[in-house]
Amino acid sequence: MKMRRLFLGSMILAALCVPMVKAQSDSSGTNQPSTIQQRKKNQQDRIANGVQSGQLTAGETKNLENKEANVNREERNMRGADNGHLTAADRAKLNRQQNRLSNDIYQDKHNDNTAHYGKGEIGQRRENQQDRIAQGIRSGQLTPGEASNLENKEQGVNRELKGMRQANGGKLSKADRKAVNQQQNKLSNQIYDKKHNAKKGY
Repeated sequence: MKMRRLFLGSMILAALCVPMVKAQSDSSGTNQPSTIQQRKKNQQDRIANGVQSGQLTAGETKNLENKEANVNREERNMRGADNGHLTAADRAKLNRQQNRLSNDIYQDKHNDNTAHYGKGEIGQRRENQQDRIAQGIRSGQLTPGEASNLENKEQGVNRELKGMRQANGGKLSKADRKAVNQQQNKLSNQIYDKKHNAKKGY
């Protein structure tokens, strides 16, 4: 009988302690607001996912990465003015800017514009290069400025490709294919160079 009471008392005590331990572990940082650095990484991951899935066009990605680069530049300036630290006002301002950027990412990923790469070798290379850019964004190998620059060039190739097709009734001539291939080779080398330089995205 005593053994049964002791056992029952131990079980009740254990049942009461588990929620308290869980509550303490939850308050030790997992439910705290994201840091600026965590938000930057999260937003870069969201952009990379949009690039890879085709939800973001080269132009949309370029614009988003320009905005991200501007926020990063402003953060550096704020830190430079306060010996590497951010004031509460700085954090609030950066948080508002990141909220706006987050909304822009959502809007661009969920609008009617999508990346269409087409079939054939040129389409496959376009998709492959977008995947490489997305991987560089996600891994931090590309800074927002570098990603914006690459997407600007990708957008230029896409515009030129569209113009070539319109001029030839939707087809590409042999000379057009050669010209696009040369541009894609150049862009491919630039993607490689930017992903393997010393700059880091976040």
